[in-house]
Amino acid sequence: MSSELIINSRSYETRVALVENGIVVELHIERDSGRELMGNIYRGRVVRVLPGMQAAFVDISIGRTAFLYVSDVYRDFSDFEQMMLNAGDVHETLNTDKLENPHKKQSSHNGFQIEDLLHEGQSIMVQVSKEPLGNKGARLTSHVSLPGRHLVLMPTVNHIGVSRKIEDREARERLKSAIKEIMLGRDINPGSFGFIVRTVAENTSKEKLEAEMDFLLKLWGNIGEKMDKGHHPDLLYKDLTITLRAVRDLFTREVDRLIVDSDKEYEKIMAFIETFAPRLKYSVELYEGAVPIFDAFGIEIEISRALGTKIWLKSGGYIVIELTEALTSIDVNTGSYVGKRNLEETILKTNLEAVKEIAYQLRFRNIGGLIVIDFIDMEKLSNRERVSMALKEALSKDKAKTNILPMSDLGLIEMTRKRTRCTWKKGATFAFL
Repeated sequence: MSSELIINSRSYETRVALVENGIVVELHIERDSGRELMGNIYRGRVVRVLPGMQAAFVDISIGRTAFLYVSDVYRDFSDFEQMMLNAGDVHETLNTDKLENPHKKQSSHNGFQIEDLLHEGQSIMVQVSKEPLGNKGARLTSHVSLPGRHLVLMPTVNHIGVSRKIEDREARERLKSAIKEIMLGRDINPGSFGFIVRTVAENTSKEKLEAEMDFLLKLWGNIGEKMDKGHHPDLLYKDLTITLRAVRDLFTREVDRLIVDSDKEYEKIMAFIETFAPRLKYSVELYEGAVPIFDAFGIEIEISRALGTKIWLKSGGYIVIELTEALTSIDVNTGSYVGKRNLEETILKTNLEAVKEIAYQLRFRNIGGLIVIDFIDMEKLSNRERVSMALKEALSKDKAKTNILPMSDLGLIEMTRKRTRCTWKKGATFAFL
């Protein structure tokens, strides 16, 4: 399978397309006038505590309050202050006296109420876990995570894990042992911080993991210092631009090459790769063709196809995708397809064809939240089960977490897809729906 990352950088927006076998499977768009918030870390101030909802509104200096659920709150923020002192120690020497993180990974809301944990006017460190959506503010968490290319640092967790996509048992054990050895080599107790080894690190050397761990710990130390220096809501850490996030998160060994059409972005990419993945520099190309890069690779046509609510299937059937603030509805119709045999077989074939297109569109448009799919009614239970299984199989390769409920007698499937960044529509605009 051939795979490419195509990056189109313009004065007002940057677009990233992941192309597999000539088909655009993911599209990410970020406008310069509306940088996304997800991943950013803030010093927030609790504005209002809501015992009835077990949540709080937090001012993070973006013009509207954000939302923090009790399940995303530390049990004891006095412990958090000690953790920040530890972060400062790491920043200073990276060789501390057995740094201890007092937070053991337990459910932060078990036996605790929001009013016991937070009070109005309190300063807390939070990270945006979900973008604002319609009239809803951003969702926050106090369980901060800092992703690198090979590792994710989790300062509030005492767990060392390996991506589930690394299936080789020996590789998993080797990576876990390497992380523990690196931490102990710095007199950092493995229970002090949590790390997740990312899929791309499967064949990465211990030395590269060590260098990235140093980088992430220093970054965490810098954030801790900024937190201590002020009291008002403020930005402490801004996540990478869409271009560098693409390099960090999407430029895996399965991707054959990355092509970008901007000299400026090309230089940024090469500098980033030189630090974190030098071997990839030979797979990066600067596009200098006369034809716009998205036209040259057929991506603009795919975007135009996804603009409308009606998507035609090859058989003559079609699906209709409607986004609302509450949910996304997808309706399957036979259209002009009449089949060659009986009605049940015609309907089954249309539904199965629709499954593939639905899975593609969910990933391509980055649709998240509650999704209701109205398949064409089928009389046979075996056919309904077949369509349900086909949907699960089609979504199994999706990076976003999905939860699919059984099909109802009316042909409805309710499902959720984890929503983090913005859904998009109309070419280059975000759909906060």
